[in-house]
Amino acid sequence: MIRRRHWFSWARHSVVILGISMASLLSAVEDPLSGDRERMVREQIEMRGIHDAELLRVLRVTPRHLFVPSINRAMAYADRPVPIGYRATISQPYVVAWMTELLDPQKTDRVLEIGTGSGYQAAVLAQLAKSVYTMEIVPELARSAREILNELGYRNVTVRQGDGYGGWPDEAPFEKIMVTAAPPELPRALLDQLAHGGRLVAPVGRGMSQQLTVVDKDAHGRIRRRPVGDVLFVPLR
Repeated sequence: MIRRRHWFSWARHSVVILGISMASLLSAVEDPLSGDRERMVREQIEMRGIHDAELLRVLRVTPRHLFVPSINRAMAYADRPVPIGYRATISQPYVVAWMTELLDPQKTDRVLEIGTGSGYQAAVLAQLAKSVYTMEIVPELARSAREILNELGYRNVTVRQGDGYGGWPDEAPFEKIMVTAAPPELPRALLDQLAHGGRLVAPVGRGMSQQLTVVDKDAHGRIRRRPVGDVLFVPLR
């Protein structure tokens, strides 16, 4: 296995629609930053080995800069995480792409995201899946993400403020689950809420000893885990 160190969002829990959203309607004429997104995808993502055509299309049309506070908007398409307040950031573009490709969301999937942050990851997932349920522990971030996702027309995203350790049992099971902060061990509740045949992607471990981990549950409920690279996320609270 090739071990890779990746830098990404420092969000505290660091989080949307079938059909056409406002984001997908942006054109080069209407959106002067479309060129920045194209360079981001070409130089930061494709060149690092992400080649899923639909994912790349979504990254090209999703207005990442609108999920960044105006004071830091000039850094929105940089190859780095960007602060969004409350000791949180919007994840590095490559990490969003990498985790999304590993999750492999499908148009029939219901996705649970633990750690909404800015809402950008949820916006990406929403264009690839049937629906997204996303949880954020910081009330202010949950509120701001809900507002921007609604404003941009991502109607298949539901944002809840709360502790993601217990998941979202009243909406379970989920075909896909993504966690964007590191628990020392995978929470049992999230494994239980993963559908048979489903997949979970999460950083797991403490401090500098974290592995991005892919968990597959087969049709009989058996769990298989595989580490895919070294990462460094803030702890899941």
